[in-house]
Amino acid sequence: MENFKSKVAVVTGGAQGIGRCIVEEFQKAGAYVCVIDKQDGDYFVGDISGKQVLEQFAKEVIGKYGHVDYLINNALPLMKGIDECTYEEFQYAMSVGVTAPFYLSKLFAPHFAEGAAIINISSSRDRMSQPQTESYTAAKGGIAALTHALAVSLAGHVRVNSISPGWIDTKHTIYDGPDAIQQPAGRVGNPMDIANMVLFLCSDKAGFITGENICIDGGMTHQMIYHADHGWKLDI
Repeated sequence: MENFKSKVAVVTGGAQGIGRCIVEEFQKAGAYVCVIDKQDGDYFVGDISGKQVLEQFAKEVIGKYGHVDYLINNALPLMKGIDECTYEEFQYAMSVGVTAPFYLSKLFAPHFAEGAAIINISSSRDRMSQPQTESYTAAKGGIAALTHALAVSLAGHVRVNSISPGWIDTKHTIYDGPDAIQQPAGRVGNPMDIANMVLFLCSDKAGFITGENICIDGGMTHQMIYHADHGWKLDI
């Protein structure tokens, strides 16, 4: 495991699921981890859709540590589709999924240490969709595009990359049958698949990687499927 001793990592949405796994892996590697989440806990509790919440959180992080080494924008936007999603709900999804990552990057920009990295958690939905997922999909597409824009603007100062998870079961369920074999990797993903890549992208080993999006989905987005192919049937 890469040594992140005394490094300062900031993780949004770090209370559960992928975010919690990222937090735990950074802690195992010796990092100080600053978490913000809506869920009550022993960390900064707040809704990152709010400008003042983000400013207060950033102020506390810098006040305590003086700098930031890694920013992991992981918090999930809500998922609603065009039939039910209101204007306000869509705006909220954008605030959590795109505006907050941008603003935290801006707030921490003067305080990033040498060798700093930003990792944005997007989704394979940034390139493919199910019906009635517009708010989530738009937010994930936005953060994927924000990634390469930030990478160029922060060139020479901060490396910026994004990860697009596919099906990640946060309860580490072991699936068999079609759920597993439909994926070229032969299994459903788990949070460690994402956390491992986050820590790699933050490490010196990834020093020549910036502006990239890495899709971790077991190969699903590369599998071409036609009606009646390998037993697949389109239900119409």
